[in-house]
This record gives sequence, C-alpha cells and structure tokens, in this order.
Amino acid sequence: MLGTNVKAEITSLMDKRSALESEMNSIIARLSQPGAPGLSGNLVDSEVGFPRSDIDVPLVRAERRRLAELRNDYTDITDKINQNIQILHSARLAGNNRSPPLKNSGNDDGSDIQTSSTVASTPSQNVLLSLSPNSMDVDVMVSRTFAVVDEITDASPAVEDGLQLGDQILKFGNVEAGDNLHERLASEAQSSMGQTVPVVIMRQGTVINLTVTPRTWQGRGLLGCHFRIL
Repeated sequence: MLGTNVKAEITSLMDKRSALESEMNSIIARLSQPGAPGLSGNLVDSEVGFPRSDIDVPLVRAERRRLAELRNDYTDITDKINQNIQILHSARLAGNNRSPPLKNSGNDDGSDIQTSSTVASTPSQNVLLSLSPNSMDVDVMVSRTFAVVDEITDASPAVEDGLQLGDQILKFGNVEAGDNLHERLASEAQSSMGQTVPVVIMRQGTVINLTVTPRTWQGRGLLGCHFRIL
C-alpha cells in the first residue's frame, strides 16, 4: 500500500538524518573544543600572516568542508521527509473524502495523522506526525535547523540562559527557517529586549526547549553569541 511504503521511507530517511546529526555533532564538538578554531575562526596568524602553527590547518579545513557537505545532505533529507509527509497527508485526506469517518477512533475524522495547520502550504515548517499502532507506532518530529551557535562568550546572557557552542537553532521566538534570517533574528532580539524568548534547539540529536532573555551586559550584543546561518 502507498501509505505503508511512504511511512517506511520516512522512517528510513529519519534514520539517515539521525546519522548525519551524529556526525555533524562530532565534528562541531572537535572544532569547538578549547584551543580549536571553532566553526568559522581564523586559520591564519593575524600578526605574521601565515597558517596558525597551533592547529592542524588541513585537518580543520577538511572537517569544515565535511560539515558543509553534511548540512547540505541534512537539508535534502529533511526536504524529502517533508515531501513524503505531504504525500501521506494528501492520501489520508483523499481517503477520508471517499469514505465515512471511523467511529470510536478518538478523532472525529478517523484520521491517525496529526499535523500543524500550515503543513499543506508550508512544508518546511515543523510537523508532528503521529502514526497509529497498527501502522508504525512512532512519533516523528520533522523540523529544520536554520542556524548554529558558532561563537559564544563566557558569562554572557546566552551562556547564563543555557545556550552552548554548537547548538543548532530550530526556532528563535517567532523565527523559523526561511529568508532574511539575519535581519529577522536581530529584529526578534531587539523587540524582545528584557523579555523571555522561547528557543528550540537541537543538541547532540536531542530537541531541547530553552528561554533566553536578550539584555544589555558588559559585552557586545544582547546575547553575547553569534548565530551562523546554515
């Protein structure tokens, strides 16, 4: 059946995406350890203009290149997952239109799939897919990371509120994946100064909900961290 095949493909894609996340997190951890150049730090000594002698420059470049490849693969797989969810959702809606709703199912329309109200028009947004025990018996959170914390200052608001180097941003206040992310993130922080902002992150393959409060402090910016757009 179409539904069964699509569900199986979603699960397979989710496994592949988890493997990508694991490898990305490992690379980020290595590049972000003490003394390492980070995800975007300078590899050239600013004083003499030669490659830094305290790090393995070719290895760092290779790791950064691999991380960029993994991010592209991650985006492609996420797109495929969302497309399959749209197929599954459309098939379910078509099935409901052809047949009367099931009784005593717990849902008025007999559906075993729950999605956000914007799924049909915005497949890139987060989708909660719940499959019945008779089919897959899994809950899948499909979401797209759009930025990563690649710089963070000690004793900054970001650190005090729980953000860590390498955290991947799924949602920052009202900002999710899309266009003009730098401007939208800056605007969200400015407009929320002194107020708590809900943030959803991916850390080592785990989705975590935090709140941060943009505020003035002794350092630069309102949070003391830098988001690298993916």
